[in-house]
Amino acid sequence: MIAQNVTSVDLEKVTSALSLHMPERRGPWFIAKTEFGQSNPTFILTGSDGKLVLRKKPQGELLKSAHMIEREFEVMSALEKTDVPVPKMHYLCEDPAEIGTPYFVMEYLDGQSFLDPRIPEIGILERKKVYKETIKALANLHQVDPGSVGLSSFGKSGNYFSRQFSRWSRQYYSSKTHNILPMEILMQWLSENVPEGEGRARLVHGDWRLDNLLFHKKDFKLVAVLDWELSTLGDPRADLASQIMQWSMPPGDEGRGLAGVNRRDLGVPEDNEFVELYCQILGLSDLPDLEFPIAFCYFRMAAILQGVKKRALNGNASNPEKAVKMGEYVELFARKALERLKI
Repeated sequence: MIAQNVTSVDLEKVTSALSLHMPERRGPWFIAKTEFGQSNPTFILTGSDGKLVLRKKPQGELLKSAHMIEREFEVMSALEKTDVPVPKMHYLCEDPAEIGTPYFVMEYLDGQSFLDPRIPEIGILERKKVYKETIKALANLHQVDPGSVGLSSFGKSGNYFSRQFSRWSRQYYSSKTHNILPMEILMQWLSENVPEGEGRARLVHGDWRLDNLLFHKKDFKLVAVLDWELSTLGDPRADLASQIMQWSMPPGDEGRGLAGVNRRDLGVPEDNEFVELYCQILGLSDLPDLEFPIAFCYFRMAAILQGVKKRALNGNASNPEKAVKMGEYVELFARKALERLKI
């Protein structure tokens, strides 16, 4: 007998696939879609002997090079024995015939994540612990030698920001639904100001922010870094910029930012403090120049949200109602970048 409480995936096909790939795990399987995974739908599978996590590509026509769960599986598998906490990967299936789209299954970790960076549900000491863990994990990630974990070919050669700007410009225009002047102005500035050089390529998460991290429910130790879809080899400044960019947005579940918030009273680091602590861990004497990286991260997030909106309009968004709301933020991210650049 198959138990079911959601119809987003074919549970009979999932059950058959699990029997094939993980015969030691027993059903019957209950499946529940998480509220996360707007890009790649994510499900909790509960069987008679525990839980698993299934992450899949969405249905329908997808943008080229988007929803790369294969890369997520590869990078988390490679990081398993490093100081960067990730779930254990069980298996990857690239055959869409099995359950309808390519997918992978990984370990379920019973932790907690925080959408609101103010983290109002915990006290100041716990909040400080969360951010200390966050900074330490980011520094640990950027200390990983890609070659030592089998990821030397995980990214293309050449200037990281040039490659990324080219990629996300194509993605933006592929999903564009109407003209957004601030985006056009921002893209023009970015095209004219790409940094010429960069240091040794490191593993870049690509979407580093609090809600992509999972913490222990009692001691608030970081137990997993999630959502590696945008990861590649490149300039580690992109991850610092991603976090700072997100904090500049309005507070709340949608903006997920800290604009106007008294961080010191909450025990949340200011932007400069965050960068300084990161540099201390890595033994860096000079603070990195983040002007272009932060502007680029605004642009990339706007391009991502435009893609989310387009999927909603096409009828293949993971959460259509939420996707439409997220799409409304495209212009805001572009305007925020222009304000920071004083354009």
